[in-house]
Amino acid sequence: MSQGFFRAHTNIALIKYWGKRNTELFLPMTSSLSLTLDAFYTDTKVTLKPDELLDTFFLDGQIQSEKATKNVTQFVDRFRALSGQSAAVQVESWNHVPTAAGLASSASAYAALACACNQAFGLNLDAKALSILARQGSGSASRSLFGGFVEWHKGDGDISESSYAEQIDAANWDIGMLVIVINRKAKKISSRIGMEQTMETSPFYALWPQEVERDLHDIKQAIQAQDIDSVGQIAEHNAMKMHATTLAANPSFTYWEPDSLRAIQIIQIMREDLGFQCYITMDAGPNVKVLCPASQLDALRGQLLSHFAAEQLITALPGPAPYALPLNTETNG
Repeated sequence: MSQGFFRAHTNIALIKYWGKRNTELFLPMTSSLSLTLDAFYTDTKVTLKPDELLDTFFLDGQIQSEKATKNVTQFVDRFRALSGQSAAVQVESWNHVPTAAGLASSASAYAALACACNQAFGLNLDAKALSILARQGSGSASRSLFGGFVEWHKGDGDISESSYAEQIDAANWDIGMLVIVINRKAKKISSRIGMEQTMETSPFYALWPQEVERDLHDIKQAIQAQDIDSVGQIAEHNAMKMHATTLAANPSFTYWEPDSLRAIQIIQIMREDLGFQCYITMDAGPNVKVLCPASQLDALRGQLLSHFAAEQLITALPGPAPYALPLNTETNG
């Protein structure tokens, strides 16, 4: 029985991916840069079922809908084509990330699925090739093929192979992230729909690509210098600019909730009045991520406990690249 079993960690973009130039190939309008985190991950097992006709997909022990299974089938088809095999598969996934809540669950999910398929189908593809394939399930998944700081190159034209991810820094210095979980529920406006609406209707979006290009150049220099304040300032401004494009869309929308704004204001006060080196980033969801030195994580969390419940505050260090799990591993969500 051919199987693959992998764990992949999620990543949080510091320079955002917001908009596709090719929706079929998931080719982005801009390059992006992220930090892989150790606290959030997906475990996925793929088992080839040559005697069965249809794929099956289980998430956290529950059989998934026909629509969700179809998305998995379309993704796995790429690996079937590459391997020359036509076997159906059983996919079992355990998400250690709140799904669709702006915590990049799709990134770790498709990265783990790509790696498990690679093993099960015996393809022996390298991480760069897998990042190209994972991208076509979820754009941000390309970055979860690597640990530390990762750049996803936008590529050229409509050439799929030109858009891939690579590690630019191992992040083995004093850096970490604290996640303030505002809402664990699935968001009302998906990232895909939000991107499309923003690109089509927001007058601010025309400026977005050039802003990203400048921010990407500057943050890579700051990472090389291990300058947490510059990394944080650039990341925070980039996130605010992304969210400004959604506010200017027609109709206007935002992923923020009242407690998102409250968290932002608290973090800014802690930075300005208490001397913490803490900076905000937010993806397409209400949850607030705080970039800071790893050495300040415990103290930062301690201060935030007077404002948020303990279960809302999750600390994370830089995470690794995906790795294989023993096939007899017991795992659950």
